Amino acid sequence: MDEMASGYKPVIEEICALDWAVLDRSELSTAAWAYYFFSTQFRENLQIAYSMHPDDEQLQSLVKEECATDNLSPWPDVAAVGEKLNHDEFMRRLLSLSPIDSDLRVTIEAAGQQYLAKVREVDDDVRAISIASYEAGGLEAVFKAFLQAPHWDTPLLAAFRHFLVKHIDFDSDPDQGHGALVQHLVPDDRIRRLWVEFRELLVTCVPHLLT
Repeated sequence: MDEMASGYKPVIEEICALDWAVLDRSELSTAAWAYYFFSTQFRENLQIAYSMHPDDEQLQSLVKEECATDNLSPWPDVAAVGEKLNHDEFMRRLLSLSPIDSDLRVTIEAAGQQYLAKVREVDDDVRAISIASYEAGGLEAVFKAFLQAPHWDTPLLAAFRHFLVKHIDFDSDPDQGHGALVQHLVPDDRIRRLWVEFRELLVTCVPHLLT
């Protein structure tokens, strides 16, 4: 099938329909590791968008909410009170809170680096407009799907849940939320590839999602 044949929204629906409720603690931790690589490309895409529109005050506000910010702080052993850091850095730090099998980590990191390489092949204008699909409902839906998983009682998973819940709050306000800051960016079906790569990253790292 052509990457753009059916649009990107069905891919979001496919991600949400994955079997999140069956994941055990180890598998959910692996999903958090996979999401870290997505968060890296999210920050890169946002910085690309802002570099293309440096006078855009709404994008400037979004950068302040996602980069060098303390809106996720504090969290034990991740971020101190008032500490400002990029959201992908928050993710990177929380991954160290609970142990992971060394062989599994090698596999996840290889998949993550391959994912980032594919994303970085995409044209900058496409990466820039992807931000609108992420912030205006796409990630909110995916995060709610993640939260269907039953186990959040390890240090890593508790911090990841904090990240997800806070981001749902950031994105959901129709007037003041992050989605409102990107309404003027218009995503199109060229971004389908980015969502497909995210889906493939998740199911590669956590095959049980395809139960």
